[in-house]
Amino acid sequence: MMPIMKKRRKQAINCDNLAISTSIDTPVQQKILPFPIVGIGASAGGLEALEQFLRQVPENSGIAFVIIQHLDPTHKGIMAELLQRVTDMQVFQVRDRMRVKPDCVYVIPPNKDMSILHGVLHLFEPTASRGLRLPIDFFLRSLAEDRREGSIGVILSGMGSDGTMGLRAIKEKSGVTLVQEPTSAKFDSMPRSAINAGLANLVAPAEELPGKLIDHLRHASTIAGTEQPLEEKQESALEKVIILLRAKTGHDFSLYKKNTLYRRIERRMAIHQLDRIAAYVRYLQENSQEVGLLFKELLIGVTSFFRDPEAWEHLRKEAIPALLTERPEGGVLRAWSVGCSTGEEAYSLAISFKEVLEQVGTAKNFNLQIFATDLNQDAIDKARQGLYPATIGTDVSAERLHRFFSKEKNSYRIGKVIRAMVTFATHNATCDPPFTKLDILICRNLLIYMTPELQKKLLPLFSYSLNPGGVLFLGSAETVGTATDTFVPHNIKSRLFRRYKSVLPAEPLVLPPSFVPVRPGFPKESTTLKPAANLQTLADQLLLQQFSPPAILVSDKGDILYISGRTGKYLEPAAGKANWNIYAMAREELQFDLGIAFERAIRQNETITVKNVRVGEDADRQAVNITVKAIEKPAALRGMVMIVFTDVPPSSPGKENAWPQQDRFIRRCRSP
Repeated sequence: MMPIMKKRRKQAINCDNLAISTSIDTPVQQKILPFPIVGIGASAGGLEALEQFLRQVPENSGIAFVIIQHLDPTHKGIMAELLQRVTDMQVFQVRDRMRVKPDCVYVIPPNKDMSILHGVLHLFEPTASRGLRLPIDFFLRSLAEDRREGSIGVILSGMGSDGTMGLRAIKEKSGVTLVQEPTSAKFDSMPRSAINAGLANLVAPAEELPGKLIDHLRHASTIAGTEQPLEEKQESALEKVIILLRAKTGHDFSLYKKNTLYRRIERRMAIHQLDRIAAYVRYLQENSQEVGLLFKELLIGVTSFFRDPEAWEHLRKEAIPALLTERPEGGVLRAWSVGCSTGEEAYSLAISFKEVLEQVGTAKNFNLQIFATDLNQDAIDKARQGLYPATIGTDVSAERLHRFFSKEKNSYRIGKVIRAMVTFATHNATCDPPFTKLDILICRNLLIYMTPELQKKLLPLFSYSLNPGGVLFLGSAETVGTATDTFVPHNIKSRLFRRYKSVLPAEPLVLPPSFVPVRPGFPKESTTLKPAANLQTLADQLLLQQFSPPAILVSDKGDILYISGRTGKYLEPAAGKANWNIYAMAREELQFDLGIAFERAIRQNETITVKNVRVGEDADRQAVNITVKAIEKPAALRGMVMIVFTDVPPSSPGKENAWPQQDRFIRRCRSP
């Protein structure tokens, strides 16, 4: 029988006269920084984890804790009484419009959703059924909006994935995220979901999280209190961090906003309890793994399905139909999602396009090919999988979930039809050759992290990439800046712009040499995008004369120079470091036949065709003919190779392929 615990002393707090005398703030900061508010999400096994956590919160920490747990709506809430046994802080069950005070704990009541506005808690009647409710996400998202970079989220033991999207919102606002070590949790689904999504700043057992949080806040306060304004900081130390990043990752962050860079660097410094950036430079030099972690921290990897729903509705109801109206003959539209992260916006575009097609009817046979790119290889790998936590139900309607996703345990996987519309690849928009002849270009919440100098280079690049009349879709806080001679607002509130239909040819787009790495198939002296424009024109002319898309122009080594038409059925970027070579990107079923045809076309300098090669899975398998032509004319394309994919109608009699017997022997010899 458990002994009766002695009732702990409670402190009365006068919230009208907050001095915020905390152990983690300096006297200067007491006047300019609000006290921290920590949102804690827990579910199954959460009571034990919450008790372990709260026991380790020191008296007078100056922090407020708001607990959101999945509670049985039919039972009276006794969580506040249970938690009061283990903490000196006052524990309250939340009432509507209750103001949050430091050194207090607030517990959500049963059968309610909860939000926060200006430090005041608001209760809502839940609109979703019990099995679909996500109260942790609901609160953490509001906390992120209310406290922004001061928001703090904690995920403890629980089943499912509630809380992952909330931590994502906090991460986007540069807040702090902590997660219970999964092996220490009774139920590890919620912690693992957050960690697998790459959203945890700190991971530890529940009883160790308070100490780590307070250390983090103390060092963050020390950094904020001792450093000078950014323009007076140790510029050389910040530049050294950028140099180390460039040497390790190959990416240059020198034209990203310094305040943004420094804020994210400070977060890494606080985690390692380093007070000065010079010390962090030394830490980077001695710990190469930290460079990779900082690189991921700097990448803006926060997104969601149909983010800013009203803007997406305008895209679906106005912008896409307008594009289709201008193309009564049908055909393939091309789109590029820049900084796609884990793919939600690229898939949102594909879903929206499908919905628009259903509205205009099936008489117009349109297709959409989407290129989705990001610097973050891990994000691209997740995007290709198309597997998302069940919490996307917050952003995706039940109808869309039913039509475009399949349920897999506690996750949703995007359907094959939608996945086939998108090709994912790692790509640096500031220095890699752009995708061209686009009808839609999505770049949301990326420009805001770049200096005006870099924005002025990217916006003309986007204009160059778009067809006249093409749509540019920016984030809610972004504009086209000085590029008003190129883009006209389509819906300014939703940040939808259209490229002017009559734009005089601009001078060649010149990027700094450091932003134009040497790539296979491009001459070393090339520092402008003008040759790419000529290459595109010549390739299009050749396609019109001799072939029909989909097709790919490659170098004699197989490096991809230009893509025309919808090639997602035949190409798929391989996992790992970006490799724009046809041998790496061709789907597995095509690799042997394509390789033999390519080698023969180069060796014999003629056109080689392989017939009836099967690609796809099960019922979706498709027979395709592959034509490989070594190019002699025009002279500008001499030495290059054109690869054309032609689907074979199902009614055509087919053999597996048309290679003679000796080539089959070669294939067997080359097979592992």
